[in-house]
Amino acid sequence: MNRKSFVRIGVLLLLAAGIASAAGYDAFIGTWKINEGKSKAAAGMAKNSTVVYTKDGDNVRVAIDGTDAKGQAYHSDWTGKLDGKDYALTGDPANDMRSYKVINDHTLLATSKKGGKEVNTAHIVLSADGKTRTVTLSGTDASGAKITSTQIYDKQ
Repeated sequence: MNRKSFVRIGVLLLLAAGIASAAGYDAFIGTWKINEGKSKAAAGMAKNSTVVYTKDGDNVRVAIDGTDAKGQAYHSDWTGKLDGKDYALTGDPANDMRSYKVINDHTLLATSKKGGKEVNTAHIVLSADGKTRTVTLSGTDASGAKITSTQIYDKQ
């Protein structure tokens, strides 16, 4: 194989990798509303009613409306890359940093922290048809007790 062919193949592989990583979260973009009938959250847990993923240049923005563990309404915003690094989270009383990582084109892993300490992780999985989003969360509440929940969202 000559040098030009090798360089062309390298460029094509880099381009394909870039397309694959960008496409890794496209199915998540949009508005998601909770399906109360299918969701199972532990008592006293925060509940996200609506989650909106939008593209923001090279970043992703995740806006959440819901109720906190005390039943009070809240709105949180997170903007960052889906690269597994922590980015600031505003408006969430239980967390101040969050990271998202693309596992595959239908799965994200989100890790939330407060004061540098991990509070919870969430596996976010899209159905094959892209119409349903299942969030399986595990972590600890403010008192240190273990919590788990499974929340189901429908794409709007």
